[in-house]
Amino acid sequence: MVRSAEPDDVEAITRFGEVVIRPHYAPLIGAAAADAQVRDWWNESHVREAVTNGLVVIAEAGGKVVGVAQRGQQGSDHVIYKLYVHPEHRRRGFGPQLIAALIQQLPPDAGRLHIEHFAGNEHAGTFYEREGFMVERVDPSATGNAALDVVWRVRDVSPSQ
Repeated sequence: MVRSAEPDDVEAITRFGEVVIRPHYAPLIGAAAADAQVRDWWNESHVREAVTNGLVVIAEAGGKVVGVAQRGQQGSDHVIYKLYVHPEHRRRGFGPQLIAALIQQLPPDAGRLHIEHFAGNEHAGTFYEREGFMVERVDPSATGNAALDVVWRVRDVSPSQ
């Protein structure tokens, strides 16, 4: 089941982040950068604000959070900033369902949806491309580590799509 997150879900979402994000990112971007992702983006304050603002959807299975997606805006662009499915629940359709739930939340005049990921996360890039997100640009990392370059992708979400 995929649904909008509610305030009572905040603790489960932060716990999901602590369990899933570090092991996912450490091999791709290093342990320190993976820890920073959890510390900066999966803390209770950040998650609660996003949930309160109606920007988070979750996937549940067996009463547990098994997927999380969060949207936001950068200027006038609508962006998916988080899209994660627990490794034990991948390839069951949760990723596309989470994307669809976020698209349903967009205002009617939103014609495009962006998503960003680290260049080192090639599996994410393949998945996003399969879901219709094409590379728009790559922002080099200030660290000089190409794995930390940010790949920006975009997809048309106009009503006819």
